[in-house]
Amino acid sequence: MKTFILKNIKKVYENKSLFEKKLSIKITIDGRRLTMNGNEFNEFIARSVFDAIEMGFPIETALLLKEEDHILEKIEIKNLTRRSNLREVRARVIGAEGRTKALIEELSDCQISLHENEVGVIGEAESIRTCLRAIAMLIQGSKQSSVYAYLEKQRKILHPSDLGLKIEE
Repeated sequence: MKTFILKNIKKVYENKSLFEKKLSIKITIDGRRLTMNGNEFNEFIARSVFDAIEMGFPIETALLLKEEDHILEKIEIKNLTRRSNLREVRARVIGAEGRTKALIEELSDCQISLHENEVGVIGEAESIRTCLRAIAMLIQGSKQSSVYAYLEKQRKILHPSDLGLKIEE
C-alpha cells in the first residue's frame, strides 16, 4: 500500500474507476492524499501514471506507461542552462504556436509536456533518449534547424524503412 500527495487530484478523482480497472489497483482518496492498494508492480506503474498526470499529460497518454515498452522521463530545465529567464527557455521548447514541440513529438514518436521548469517525455525506451537529447539541445541554445536535423537523422537510424510519408485514411 502506497500513499502520496497529488496536486492535481481532480483528474484522478473523476476517473477513479477507470484507473482502478486499467491499473488493477484499489484507490482511496482523502483530500489531496491518494492511497493505492495492489501488488507492488501495479503500484509502481500506477505511480508513474499519476506522475505523468501531475506533469500535465492527458489520461490516455499517461496510461501508455502501462505498456511494458513505454517510460516516463523528466528533465529539469535549470539543470541544463545558466540562463536566469527560464520562461524564454520554455518558450524555445514549445516554439511558435507549439510547432517546435509538435515537430519534436512527431519526429521522435514521444509525447512531451512542460510543467513549471520541468519537461516530461513519454515514449518507447529507444525513442526517449533521442527526444531528451533534442530537448537538451534546444534548452542549451541550439538552433531549431539543428535539432530537427538531429531528429531526422536519428529517425532514419531507428526506423530505416520509414520514409517519413504520412498515409491519409
